[in-house]
Amino acid sequence: MNDGVGPAAAGPGEEDGTMTNGTNLATLAGRVLIAFIFVMAGLNKITGYDGTAAYMAAHGIPAAKALLPLVIVVELGGGVLLALGLWARAAAVALALFVVAATVVFHAFWAVPAEQMQAQMIHFMKNLAILGGLLYVLAFGPGGWSLDARRGA
Repeated sequence: MNDGVGPAAAGPGEEDGTMTNGTNLATLAGRVLIAFIFVMAGLNKITGYDGTAAYMAAHGIPAAKALLPLVIVVELGGGVLLALGLWARAAAVALALFVVAATVVFHAFWAVPAEQMQAQMIHFMKNLAILGGLLYVLAFGPGGWSLDARRGA
C-alpha cells in the first residue's frame, strides 16, 4: 500500500504514481536548478573563506571561522546530493533548515537601513521560493531520474 510519502507517491497529475519522461525531466531539472545555488555558494565560501568568515562574524555568528566548514558541507554536500537525487529528501531537509536560518540572520530586511531594505527583501523572498522548492522535493521525492529511484528508496 502506498502511504503517499515514498518514491511511488503520486505527484500532481500522476494518479497512479508513475512518472512520464516529461515529469522526470522536470523533476531532474528542478533539482539541478535548486542545487546549483547551493553548490556555487559552497564553492565560493571555499575560495573566499576568510572573507566569508568575516561576513558571518559581522552578522553576529559566533565562532564563524570554526562554523564555516559545516556551512560548506551543508551547501556543497547538500547541493550535490540534491542534484543527484541521492538521499534527496534528507538533503532537502538539511538545506531547508539552513535556508531558514540564513534568511533570518542575513536577510532581515526589517532591520536594515532604508536604502538596503529593497535588496534584502528580494533576497528574503528568493530564499522563500527556494524553500518552497525544497519542501516540494521533501513532499514528492526526487522523481524517477534520480539515484534514489535507482536504488528503490
